[in-house]
Amino acid sequence: MQLIADNLACTRGGRAVFTGLSFAVTDGEALVVTGRNGAGKSSLLRMIAGLVRIADGRLALEGGDAEASVAEQAHYLGHHDALKPSLSVGENLSFWTRYLGSTDAAVAPALEAVGLAPLTGLPAAYLSAGQRRRLSIARLVAVNRPLWLLDEPTSALDTPSQARLAELMRGHLADGGIIVAAAHGPIGLDNPREMQLGKAI
Repeated sequence: MQLIADNLACTRGGRAVFTGLSFAVTDGEALVVTGRNGAGKSSLLRMIAGLVRIADGRLALEGGDAEASVAEQAHYLGHHDALKPSLSVGENLSFWTRYLGSTDAAVAPALEAVGLAPLTGLPAAYLSAGQRRRLSIARLVAVNRPLWLLDEPTSALDTPSQARLAELMRGHLADGGIIVAAAHGPIGLDNPREMQLGKAI
């Protein structure tokens, strides 16, 4: 499996964010996208996730599901945690698990994997920023998708939670998954490829 970007261009608010961007990421590989604020790191991830229109160029996930779009085969972890405060931890994850095409059987193991199993019945309104982030990460575990798009994935996570996330990412790569992450610093993986926007990789 290979994620291929060919001559991508992104325009936001009439401004060209980037043009002529090409890269390929193979199964078992992580690509960390770096660059100054405003260089287009988040826009690139959102473009791959189908949330930002491609102004020019082509995106494809070769070797994936030919009947599904790239976005339908991806998990997107953005800056905002998509949680409903009045629902419990378990109910929030149950909603996303069913919405993304899995079953409630995946909820308990995913919460265990991110260290939130003891808080299953707690309303999400009472979670700390780090716990909210971990609940969002649980979606990646509960529903199997080959492509993980992670925007500043370690944001709000304490050291033990960063280590737990790194273990999950290594497991995903070992299973043949692909990770594209936007970050200003290390994300806990050993020697990932790096692409600085505006420069060739």
